[in-house]
Amino acid sequence: MAPRGRNIITVASGKGGVGKTWFAVTLANAFAELGRRALLFDGDLGLANVDIQLGLVPKRDLGGVIAGRFGLADAVTRYDEGGFDILPGRSGSGALAGLDGNRLAEVRESLFALAEGYDHVIADMGAGVDPATRLLTGSGGIVLVVTTDEPTALTDAYAFIKLTWAKHPTVDVRIVVNLAESKKAGERTHETLANACNKFLGRRPPLAGTIRHDTKVKDAIRHQTALLHRHPGCPAGTDVGTIAKAILSGP
Repeated sequence: MAPRGRNIITVASGKGGVGKTWFAVTLANAFAELGRRALLFDGDLGLANVDIQLGLVPKRDLGGVIAGRFGLADAVTRYDEGGFDILPGRSGSGALAGLDGNRLAEVRESLFALAEGYDHVIADMGAGVDPATRLLTGSGGIVLVVTTDEPTALTDAYAFIKLTWAKHPTVDVRIVVNLAESKKAGERTHETLANACNKFLGRRPPLAGTIRHDTKVKDAIRHQTALLHRHPGCPAGTDVGTIAKAILSGP
């Protein structure tokens, strides 16, 4: 078992619209297909939508935990189709957004305790550097920053990395390039971002992987089901699987 909090993979982005939540869902599914125990934590503040993407109607969610009606473990929902567990948020509630630092720290400690029962916890956090995201990026686990080749996405991803390293200099930040036209195109996008980081921050975040543009992704989201279940072997699903295997193989 990894040290406390070290098995938490934070999925973040500098801006919305880059496919962060879809990637988090598919990564949890990929780990499950590799025989790993995975929990997907929907911590995207008031925009939580993992349950919506998967067509779930959970009886309990993070909002109830914050309200003190039950504990974090009691809010876990099994997603049988994907073979992993989900700790759903509550869209529009701003559950984590309104918490002070002490209460956020309590939620983090509860998540750390819950994480001990899993091989991997994938935390889908809000776009940007909100307090909850900052708290989890200091857990010592991997931070996967999702971006695309759009200039605004790259600029915001750089800003996120800059602020993250300023707060947590030793955190393991890796880049995921989504919606790439090809593997080579994704590598070029990563190189652009890595060069900017090297020039202004003195460090180059490595490439965790490239995910090719795939129309099957939109189809899976439209049908509210996991991509790897609906379209096994599709390009984007294969690419996420490759990222999962790379994480398992170590730095």
